[in-house]
Amino acid sequence: MAEIRARQALLPQGWASDVTVTIGADGRIAAVTEGAPAPPGAQAVDTLLPAPANLHSHAFQRAMAGLTEARGPDPRDSFWTWRQLMFRFLDRLTPDDVEAIAAFVQMQMLEAGFATNVEFHYLHHRPGGGPYDDPAEMSARIAAAAAATGIGLTLLPVLYRFGGCDGRALGPGQVRFGTTPDSFARLHQGAARALRALPADAVLGAAPHSLRAVAPDDLPRLAALTGGPLHMHLAEQQAEVDEVLAAHGARPVRWLLDTAPPDARWCLIHCTRMTAEETLGLAATGAVAGLCPITEANLGDGIFDGVRWHGADGRWGIGSDSNLRISLAEELRQLDHSQRLRDHSRAALATPGRSTGRMLWDGAARGGAQAAGRPSGAIAPGLWADLVALDRDEADLDGTMGDTTLDAWIFASPGRVADLWAAGRHVVQAGRHRGHDAITDRYRATLRRLREAA
Repeated sequence: MAEIRARQALLPQGWASDVTVTIGADGRIAAVTEGAPAPPGAQAVDTLLPAPANLHSHAFQRAMAGLTEARGPDPRDSFWTWRQLMFRFLDRLTPDDVEAIAAFVQMQMLEAGFATNVEFHYLHHRPGGGPYDDPAEMSARIAAAAAATGIGLTLLPVLYRFGGCDGRALGPGQVRFGTTPDSFARLHQGAARALRALPADAVLGAAPHSLRAVAPDDLPRLAALTGGPLHMHLAEQQAEVDEVLAAHGARPVRWLLDTAPPDARWCLIHCTRMTAEETLGLAATGAVAGLCPITEANLGDGIFDGVRWHGADGRWGIGSDSNLRISLAEELRQLDHSQRLRDHSRAALATPGRSTGRMLWDGAARGGAQAAGRPSGAIAPGLWADLVALDRDEADLDGTMGDTTLDAWIFASPGRVADLWAAGRHVVQAGRHRGHDAITDRYRATLRRLREAA
């Protein structure tokens, strides 16, 4: 058992003072008490919050950060030109590289305030597309990184069959992703074996990459294969919308709602190209919108209609996607500021009389837990002890209380955290991951080798 004593804590019923959270040996919250004297030996923190899940990550892309920011020969540089650079880059990656990069990404997530990594994992095979002796070799490396960092892991092996809606073969840059339904089933079984070495909070789901990369009947097949969460890229780019419309006679979200309607198991990533009708229809399904504001801005994807989605009580959460910059505070700030810029308004996502920071935190915690298939997202008995502590000794937070602490942390501060627990594992202390130096050194060595090979 471990105990945390917080001067203020955000509980399901609201803010409370002098809160003691007891964590059981199984990593779940055993008890939450208010107002009682501090237990001897309890870990003292200032502000305690439920730690959100990072609901969308492609870990290997972190090693590309800063390498794709020059304009290419195309007069209109776009997501699609970036994707070609990504394809060329990934041909150099070995399993050891992927494990080192994933550990660094997970460490940065933890230090940023995320307790869980939902890894949308599609880099399966050798350069050239040949399988490893263990078809789940790369999935096992993501799991090995999680064992080293202590992060909560929801692993989503990705089915990626085609190069487009017409069923064309995968191109040279995509062959490391390619799976058939049968080979994917074997890969999924191997991923399940890899997760057995992790603590009990690890989760296995599945992900059809996108409507461009799978057949329509693959969606119910994957839903039957796993009892875990299901994620898919949806309506991210206008070219994707146009291709799906031409092939299936409907825009991506409309096609999904009419043909294979999602439910609360689903998380649809990006959704930056939706009509008002599609936004309301998708929100009503209970599926989570997986938002990655920093990556969406970097790739020019567009702006998610958060105001309309929030007004329909839609669920949403935050992911770092390409991992160009891993910062919970900046993702939340980018999400809100994009709405303000589009609508020429302030506090666009807050309801009257409510704090923007509180709405952002509650939404990210609730939606992230659902998307991760993880009973967490609140400080309450029976849930995983996914907890993050902030320190109001930080200058930007000095003198704040309650929701104002969240507003100041998101909009005014550098976004540092003091401590973080993932299913009770105290992996960040005094703002630093317990394995920070060794994980960083291994990542640096990997980057040097990759850049020398370029």
